[in-house]
Amino acid sequence: MKDLKRLFQNNRRWAEAVERESPGFFRELSGIHEPKYLWIGCSDSRVPANEIVGLLPGELFVHRNIANQVIHTDINCLSVIQYAVDNLKIEHIIVCGHYGCGGVRAALENKYHGFIDNWLRSLQEIIRIKRGLLAGRKSHAARLDLLAELNVSRQALNVGDTTIVQDAWRRGQPLTIHGWIYALDDGLLKDLGVRVSSLAELRRLEAGYFEEL
Repeated sequence: MKDLKRLFQNNRRWAEAVERESPGFFRELSGIHEPKYLWIGCSDSRVPANEIVGLLPGELFVHRNIANQVIHTDINCLSVIQYAVDNLKIEHIIVCGHYGCGGVRAALENKYHGFIDNWLRSLQEIIRIKRGLLAGRKSHAARLDLLAELNVSRQALNVGDTTIVQDAWRRGQPLTIHGWIYALDDGLLKDLGVRVSSLAELRRLEAGYFEEL
């Protein structure tokens, strides 16, 4: 219970500090919610979405799950995307993975981990598609880093393959998908060069991604 009490004390200090620095901040925040970015990231506690991009509460709409997956049967993730695109009219969807991801490591090890293995099936598919590319990396650490990057790219493509995003593009709504990765050892983001703003761009990137299949 002492640990929980500490969290409430931390919360009070944080709220007071914010209010001192920006009087009226929470009153204004409670009346408006107009983020321009949706962040789809990993649940890992070392990757705090708002903080690493320097945005305040209210500026970043966030969905997190293990290994930043976008699975077409995941109603939770799809509901977040739908609300962000159709209601909040966000302009950028950022899929952000990170090096040292436990989910990526579990998939590459291909050992039994229990229920989580069901969630990581899509990562196993990536490993099958990109087995030649992964085999070309000399060390296990290098393969882990590459798989983390390949996973981000795949999940960004999965975002583009949702009917939600494609409907937005058809009606001319400005919407771009980005693939980024975060390094735990220096706190820096890396743009993986995945940037999709139309169905034509999506199909071109997909053709390149799946060429090893």
